[in-house]
Amino acid sequence: MTAHRPFRVGIQASNASSRTEWVDLAKRAEANGFSTLTMPDHFGDQLAPMPAMMTAADATTDLRVCALVFDNDYKHPVVLAKELATMDVLSDGRMEIGLGAGWMISDYEQAGIPYDSPGVRVDRFVEGLHIIKQAMQPGAFSFDGTHYTITNYDGLPKPVQAKPPVLIGGGGKRVLGIAAREADIVGINPSLHTGVIDAETIGGMTAESVDEKLAIVRAAAGDRMSEIELNIRAFLVNVTADGAGAREKLAGAMGVPATMMETSPFALIGSPDELIERLLERREKWGFSYVIVGQGDVDSFAPVVAALAGK
Repeated sequence: MTAHRPFRVGIQASNASSRTEWVDLAKRAEANGFSTLTMPDHFGDQLAPMPAMMTAADATTDLRVCALVFDNDYKHPVVLAKELATMDVLSDGRMEIGLGAGWMISDYEQAGIPYDSPGVRVDRFVEGLHIIKQAMQPGAFSFDGTHYTITNYDGLPKPVQAKPPVLIGGGGKRVLGIAAREADIVGINPSLHTGVIDAETIGGMTAESVDEKLAIVRAAAGDRMSEIELNIRAFLVNVTADGAGAREKLAGAMGVPATMMETSPFALIGSPDELIERLLERREKWGFSYVIVGQGDVDSFAPVVAALAGK
């Protein structure tokens, strides 16, 4: 029998109208058994992730915090590493490092940041990841890359965690391979290389596409596959007694077969018992033990979390 990692469930949150509302969300997430509060890193209508993550950690005792994910292009990696390590210190070791190469073209356009080719952005991300990892370790280091040059830098403070877990999500072969070799947590994503959410993104959410992506991860990870926690962000969540009806309705609106809503790990639509069964099946089939749902699911998804978290 294959040994599986225990389930943990996170909540992806982005906004609140006040500190009180944000703190209440974090406390409810922790009380409902969620392990992690994650945040996107975009320039639209959302709270800035670093102060919001620190506020959530400060309001709770065990809740972990993570960006899903920081865009490497928005901050120099030395600056980001220092902020992450500081947050780890101030949260007593509850920080996780989510990092990506950046994809949302509107962010770049609004901020006037050059939207380089995917190859250049990924090259820069790989260098940034190396620098952040090095900054977390004892002692000074130097780095001479194509995009960054670091000279005798000793990243202080050092994090409480000896090795803060790194999360990298990917939808394409190259980033999935990097994640498999470098990350502690590998997220399986749909394709986002066009810079927008489009039909190609939806097409990358099928069970068959997930099979292909995981095959890439396993081939690249090799012997370290057993050390990797596999993550999925469920974008399509609806806890409802009428699972079949809700799946059919959403499938019609998206122009996809209703069966996709049953088989895609990006969808969790049905009663709590149905969703518990689905998640157990998906862990058995694909190895997904770390599942992230949306901010609006913090209460409705609680029965599922209660049944599975830590098991």
